[in-house]
Amino acid sequence: MFDVKIMKPDEIRVIDNFLDKKTFKDLQNTLLNESQFPWFLNYNKVKDDGITQFTHMFYYDFIPNSSYYNNLLPFFKILKPNAIKRVKANLTIKASEVKPYNLHQDFDDNLSLNQMKTAIYFLNTTNGPSIFENNFQVQKIDCIENRIIIFPTKILHAGSSHTNAQVRGVINFNWF
Repeated sequence: MFDVKIMKPDEIRVIDNFLDKKTFKDLQNTLLNESQFPWFLNYNKVKDDGITQFTHMFYYDFIPNSSYYNNLLPFFKILKPNAIKRVKANLTIKASEVKPYNLHQDFDDNLSLNQMKTAIYFLNTTNGPSIFENNFQVQKIDCIENRIIIFPTKILHAGSSHTNAQVRGVINFNWF
């Protein structure tokens, strides 16, 4: 296993098969296949970009915000956060071309930029990669189901549109 607390300051860690197969399939089914899961319409992915997506806020500002919060407990057993800032699921719809969204940091205050970790967990496989810009180097990481990418919050990142699946589902974690 790995220890997130001993990551290098600029390290981007990619872990495949993050959850055991049954836990993953149950989570995937709940978020992507059950019609009663509450997705909420947002008219922006990143501040004022005008790109529509659906979101579900599991946890915000150190407080659980969803009756589905317990579905995340397997992540917390592995990540071992000291404090959780936010956990949000994002769902985008199939597009006509693959192109990256705007690079951003989830939080830009000094404490977050210097001490917080971010993770992107993929609920399904699509041709919409995640993009990272770190020390002027750009890295693309494919969107593969049950893969997680863990990195310091200060690293610029973006998702991409996709063309080969009805939806692209991710869960975004921010924690100390």
